[in-house]
Amino acid sequence: MLKKSKTVSKRISKVNELLIQKYGIPFRPQNPPDPVDMLIATILSQNTNDKNSYKAFTNLKKTYQNWYDVSTLPLAKIEKEIKIAGLGKQKSKAIKNVLRSLLKNNGRISLDHLLNKKDGEILKELTGYEGVGVKTASCVLLFSLRKNICPVDTHVHRTTNRIGIVSTKTPDKTFLILNENLPEGIAHSFHTNLIRLGREICKPANPNCFICPLVRICNYPQKNFEAKNSYKENTFLLLDNV
Repeated sequence: MLKKSKTVSKRISKVNELLIQKYGIPFRPQNPPDPVDMLIATILSQNTNDKNSYKAFTNLKKTYQNWYDVSTLPLAKIEKEIKIAGLGKQKSKAIKNVLRSLLKNNGRISLDHLLNKKDGEILKELTGYEGVGVKTASCVLLFSLRKNICPVDTHVHRTTNRIGIVSTKTPDKTFLILNENLPEGIAHSFHTNLIRLGREICKPANPNCFICPLVRICNYPQKNFEAKNSYKENTFLLLDNV
């Protein structure tokens, strides 16, 4: 188990505060989405943008009555329905495997039994399914089960390392440190606003540090201060629209 750090916790709180000043409290639907819906949507979101993965998800939901019907489809059919999300072979296999495994293990395609489990138990169960990694599993915890868990995608991993909250080589290591030190009740705003920061300002190449709300506390040594008058907002987040 990692040791908790008051310094890391305070730094997370400060970043969260500054991001809320910049972006506000992120939208969150009043009613949490179904955990199976969230799991499938997150699988579809891997290595693609949210708008394309959303289209793939809605294709499945509109075409088929329930996830059982999807579980009976040939892989080629699922792949065709989700083509717009990319990596069709990989994602169709993961989706079918999860659905069939849930049916086999629980007698129905449901994750309602997770409600009474601890965070670690949920992560262990979900990552036991082929094609489901820590990020995908943690999205179910945050967005469906409303746990104070911060998933770590490429944006969160990149920004938290540049800022200096963590110094890690992999998203899974970043995940462990962040969530060991995450103040209560901020996971959704922290995660969502970091994604916006990574999409709009703190990009992999040529970050727009000139307008970054974190520039004064950021440790990134290769800051880019080339002035830009505007930037393109990217506010649509798939997992708050499932």
